[in-house]
Amino acid sequence: MNRTVFIVDEKEQGTRIDKYLAQALEEKSRSFIQGLIEKDSILVNNKIIKSNYKLKPFDRIEVTLPEAELLKVEPENIKLDILYEDKDIIVVNKAQGMVVHPAPGNYNGTLVNALLFHCKDLSSINGVIRPGIVHRIDKDTSGVLVIAKNDDAHNKLSEQLKDHSMKREYYALIEGRLKNDSGRIDKPLGRNKKDRLKMGIVEDGKRAVTHYEVIERYNGYTLIKCILETGRTHQIRVHMASIGFPLVGDPLYGFKRQKFKVQGQMLHAKTLGFIHPGQNKYIEFTTDLPEYFKDIIDKLRNETI
Repeated sequence: MNRTVFIVDEKEQGTRIDKYLAQALEEKSRSFIQGLIEKDSILVNNKIIKSNYKLKPFDRIEVTLPEAELLKVEPENIKLDILYEDKDIIVVNKAQGMVVHPAPGNYNGTLVNALLFHCKDLSSINGVIRPGIVHRIDKDTSGVLVIAKNDDAHNKLSEQLKDHSMKREYYALIEGRLKNDSGRIDKPLGRNKKDRLKMGIVEDGKRAVTHYEVIERYNGYTLIKCILETGRTHQIRVHMASIGFPLVGDPLYGFKRQKFKVQGQMLHAKTLGFIHPGQNKYIEFTTDLPEYFKDIIDKLRNETI
């Protein structure tokens, strides 16, 4: 068991304990905290409390976290759209709706499950849950990903991500007609303090930079290309929403009323380029937009005629 102690600051007086701990404990949701309280795994001044307990200055909070569950990720015979493969890497075109790696509540049907069935040699740097995974894209974002088959390839690809030399271009359909043909968004990103499922523009967040170019304008919509200078969680989605042009279909940052029935944000990782870790030469992969994406673009083009 892992025990953590917090001493409440005077400025936190009156805050609910579940809200306080959801912010204090990295990556822990409010519902997770409430579950710990129900199991008497959280004590205040050595006493059992309820989730609605309101903090007092200098309260001593003791949190007992359960041991991390050891998981065995099973190979699954799931079809992959493989663009390229050799002894060092696999490049795939991930479909919309596929989760990249297992996580609580979603241990099956992921890209990792499919990769484990397809090949046995994946890098081990990110552990049993994320073997071979160098970078990821959201469940409802489609497009190109590179997977490392060995640790040397993983390290070399990770360095390219870190120094921003890996080429990553996305196509996104956004709400509204952008007036500028191009632009640059430089706003720091971090966990939304009011809703931990979301990311947000926060002053003490990590620097995030997105470049965008208009590909085509329609009646009330714009197709853009986004070029990532950094690669933060939900970066394109949050950045475009922050300037008033959220992605079509985005369930977290988009408009509540949607014209098109789509399963998630209309975002496609179209181009990925990098120095091959084994051959030391630049290679690049570009994929077409998914059929559902192209169908909506065709409808919008017809509306503008």
